[in-house]
Amino acid sequence: MNTKVLFLGAMLSLSTVFATAAQAGNTTRVAATSALGSVVGTALGKEMGGHSGAMIGSAIGGAGGAAVASNRRDRTAAAIGGGLGGVGGYAAGKNMGGTTGGYVGSALGAAGGAALGNKISQDNRSNYYGNNYHNRHKHRRHR
Repeated sequence: MNTKVLFLGAMLSLSTVFATAAQAGNTTRVAATSALGSVVGTALGKEMGGHSGAMIGSAIGGAGGAAVASNRRDRTAAAIGGGLGGVGGYAAGKNMGGTTGGYVGSALGAAGGAALGNKISQDNRSNYYGNNYHNRHKHRRHR
């Protein structure tokens, strides 16, 4: 019971810290919401279905948190990264540190995966439109 109270208090304090940082970058917001979503999903999934439920919950929570906070163009990449990072982080953390390690690993994995997916999507878009795209595809008149 004490660990649940500790985790809920930590989540509440983290959410207020990130909510007050309104000028934070988009990648920071995506990472923070994905981490919080993954921890909540892990806790709910563990209560509902044990170890397998926790893995599924961390994936859904990480992907949902990343999708909510990301830009429309980067939403899919951030959600995939958050979901895969949440599952991988939970599995690695659980093997190293038990249940608490699973929660911490889930948060760190989802945050890192969502930030990476978001950044890759932004970089791909800037490379696509930045390399003389308009010069190669401009309208040419018939003679």
